[in-house]
Amino acid sequence: MSSNSGKLSFSEKFGYGLGDMAANFIFQAMLALQVDFYTDTFGLTPAQAGTMFLVIGLGMAFLNPVMGVIADRTNTRSGRFRPWLLWTAVPFGVIGILTFTTPNLSMGGKLAYAWVTYLLLRLVYTVNNVPYASLNGVMTDDPNERNSIATYRQFFANLAGFIVQALAIPMVKYLGHGSRSRGYQLTMGSFLGVSIIFFLIAFAVSKERIQPDPKQKSSVSQDLSDLMKNGPWIALFLATVFYFTALVLRGNVMLPYFKYCAGNEILFSWFNGFGLASLLVGVTCSTALTKRLGKKTVFFWSMLLVGICAIALFFLPASATVAIIALEVVRQFLFGCSGPVLWSMMGDVADFGEWKTGRRATGTVTSAVVFALWVGLAIGAAVAGWLLSLYGYQSNAVQTEHALLGIRLTASVYSGAAFLAAAVSLLFYGIDRNLNLTISQDLAERRKSFSA
Repeated sequence: MSSNSGKLSFSEKFGYGLGDMAANFIFQAMLALQVDFYTDTFGLTPAQAGTMFLVIGLGMAFLNPVMGVIADRTNTRSGRFRPWLLWTAVPFGVIGILTFTTPNLSMGGKLAYAWVTYLLLRLVYTVNNVPYASLNGVMTDDPNERNSIATYRQFFANLAGFIVQALAIPMVKYLGHGSRSRGYQLTMGSFLGVSIIFFLIAFAVSKERIQPDPKQKSSVSQDLSDLMKNGPWIALFLATVFYFTALVLRGNVMLPYFKYCAGNEILFSWFNGFGLASLLVGVTCSTALTKRLGKKTVFFWSMLLVGICAIALFFLPASATVAIIALEVVRQFLFGCSGPVLWSMMGDVADFGEWKTGRRATGTVTSAVVFALWVGLAIGAAVAGWLLSLYGYQSNAVQTEHALLGIRLTASVYSGAAFLAAAVSLLFYGIDRNLNLTISQDLAERRKSFSA
């Protein structure tokens, strides 16, 4: 395959983006619905759910680098990363449906079922998503075009977020006909049937163009050693941990916020509907902003301002519906501007490593950042469950003032602090716009020699 990528077609970007929409039917449910599902529907306590999220989340996070190593060493006619979309499409859908099914078992049996299905879900997600994320780094060597791909990806990911966070709860009520467990099963089943189709489309239309030097010898230890010397990767790793800790910490308490603090669960859908519509607008602005300002600058200011907006929620009364939704519209727009940048920067740090060492390990670099993503998700989900338990939260019950305070603090101050920590981490990310272009040009020249 040629390393000269040029401009990618609309159909390839569009089809690749559908793959992230497929994955985000599950990912967005993890961000916004899993605490509600496992506590108010499945029947676990917040502490039980939080512990499960942490143990399985951290355990599966360590699988990401392993999957990156495996993907880097996969060698088929379809490429290194693309085949995994084909191989995992159906298992992803089936396991996802089983995870959001509530079995008629004893409490001990249900707890075991929850652990097994959640473990399998996280396993198949990793096997699918690490190669998918790595594709961004090998479809093109143009940093601006790479960010354009990531913009399509993020647009569709957030479109899935809009569907899940705005429509899932009304669908659960409608499809369940009074049974919340049946409603969750049918709602997630509908989403995951579409996921299978979208994964197959992403496999069919994507192409891998960037290949490592054919003289490069395979060495896991050398790949990992190079990674630890990659300063921009370390900064991006820390930013990613805080980014997703904040995201899932806030996301998993907003439904309880509207259910108990505001006293109207349906407002959760309106809140997410307006917010995610604004986020999509922010995503469409991302490529233009990064071309003008650079990825690091856009990401830093996005995290800083998003953190401030998140903290500001604490100072609004839960009854101030219009003000809360307006604040969320602003916060989500700012958040959307950074959305594609993270995924694009994964390819950039892989380029930086190749530029410095002469060795390319896209899957290893990407999986190590995705590892940080899952660490953040595990920490955020666990802390959300533990904080609710610490403040005395009781599922399907009238909450005490202390419990309501805990929900409000988690949704605002605690999650906002994590966003601010992500901004601080980005101060140490050493790839600015000019260096990004220099690396791209130097690597293009190098690849001409071995592609010839």
